[in-house]
Amino acid sequence: MASLAAERHKENLRRGLATLTMGSFTPQTALGHRGWTTELILATFEQALTGEPPSSGIEYKRGGRGDGFDALGFKFERNPKEVKDFDSVDISLSLNRKKYGPRITISCPWYGAGMSYGSVSLNFMRARAKAAKLYNTFTSTGEGGYPDELTPYQDSVITQVSTGMFGVREETIQKCRIMEFKYAQGAKPGLGGHLLADKNTVDIARMRGTVPNVSLYQPFPFHSVYSVEDHKKHVDWARTINPDMLVSVKVSTPIDVDMVAIGIYYAGAHIIHLDGGYGGTGAAPEFAKKNIAMPIELAVPKVHKYLTEEGVRDDILLMASGGVRTADDIAKAIALGADGCVIGAAEAVATGCTQCGNCERGRGCQIGIATSDRELSSLMEPDWGAERILNLYRAWSKELKRIVAALGLKSVAELRGRKDLLTYRRPSYD
Repeated sequence: MASLAAERHKENLRRGLATLTMGSFTPQTALGHRGWTTELILATFEQALTGEPPSSGIEYKRGGRGDGFDALGFKFERNPKEVKDFDSVDISLSLNRKKYGPRITISCPWYGAGMSYGSVSLNFMRARAKAAKLYNTFTSTGEGGYPDELTPYQDSVITQVSTGMFGVREETIQKCRIMEFKYAQGAKPGLGGHLLADKNTVDIARMRGTVPNVSLYQPFPFHSVYSVEDHKKHVDWARTINPDMLVSVKVSTPIDVDMVAIGIYYAGAHIIHLDGGYGGTGAAPEFAKKNIAMPIELAVPKVHKYLTEEGVRDDILLMASGGVRTADDIAKAIALGADGCVIGAAEAVATGCTQCGNCERGRGCQIGIATSDRELSSLMEPDWGAERILNLYRAWSKELKRIVAALGLKSVAELRGRKDLLTYRRPSYD
């Protein structure tokens, strides 16, 4: 029964793409929202199927918000569609700028965001991990512990430690190459994480070391951290457990985010991860999303400028997340000052997410992604999901290389901080 349902799920995706490519697409169909428009969702489906940037004429670069990344464009030297000599463009990214820790280089300037076991299904986590390993990048466990099923991919898995310490164990920290402290999430800064009782099954409660069928809340903030000195103790503790890993610190974007960033640098972390308000799943409360934290397109250049003025910009990696949906978004974030991006929703969309917003319910996801229900989880076959995500990565790599070449550059590293290559159009909310 589960296998039949999974086949129907795949067939629905194929039919959606067929409708698009036959020219019968209309933007009034019931998919998405302003950030993830129907066209952008179907364009992501197409890339996940073909491994190529869309050739159907559909919009695949922007959403419909009218602000943020959607309001930015590029000053190209050449028309990107006419660029053919882009294979030699280097889009690899070195993750360690410090004098200590392992030297790690990934093949693309992005890796997967934290999505915990419970907030998403184990099969989706396995699909992300397999894709990350095959593409020489990373994915993250999120804040709910490290499932044993991810062990075959451990060299490509970031383990996350959040304020509730759910599922945190020394053995999982000892086997990872990157560990991330999650201090705040851009979609709900000041609120902490939450997993409602409907999704806290027996398996998930066992992983998190809690009681099933009750809501779990990550407090805000770490109650052991109220200064840079406290934060340094956290980093030192992690590096004592595993001196052969990199340490990332994920924070939201308050008005003094530049002060937060320099504190992270002096605490000894390798990676600063800025998370903007357009991120998060449909479980994030609407009153908090996009209404509290600084927009990511303002936070990134602010931090980049301050770290540059302090003379330490080249000694730490700056990653951006929160509303990164396309290769164009990645290029824009880098031009604003980031080294790379952290992605989440795009991988879900590649495997069938329609952005319906029912992520908080145990049986709310009809696709089998944001669910803890075993029957619904079986809709997501890990190998199939991994291939879809891999194809999206391949399409993005080609598009990103074409963008960099059309700007007259030879590597994505040359694009960092080049705000002069960006254009801005006044937001429209019609």
